Amino acid sequence: MPRITGSTIIKLLIFSLLVGLILAWLNVGPHDVFQYGIENAEKIFNWAVDLFGSALTYILLGAVVVIPIWLVFYLLRALRGKR
Repeated sequence: MPRITGSTIIKLLIFSLLVGLILAWLNVGPHDVFQYGIENAEKIFNWAVDLFGSALTYILLGAVVVIPIWLVFYLLRALRGKR
């Protein structure tokens, strides 16, 4: 793990100052940045729920056909094995 030295802290402070000046020049505040992050996280979460919700619907639809067919073949193999 890399060490955190004094020069690393100075570099972080300078970079933070520059980014802060640019954001202030663009009239962007800390609240705006956090709000943007929260909104995007919510959009990503909703997208994932929609994606997996659709996938779950298709899985259940396919299972209505696949599971009974698999069950028939499974039972036929079990009956052949017992004879």
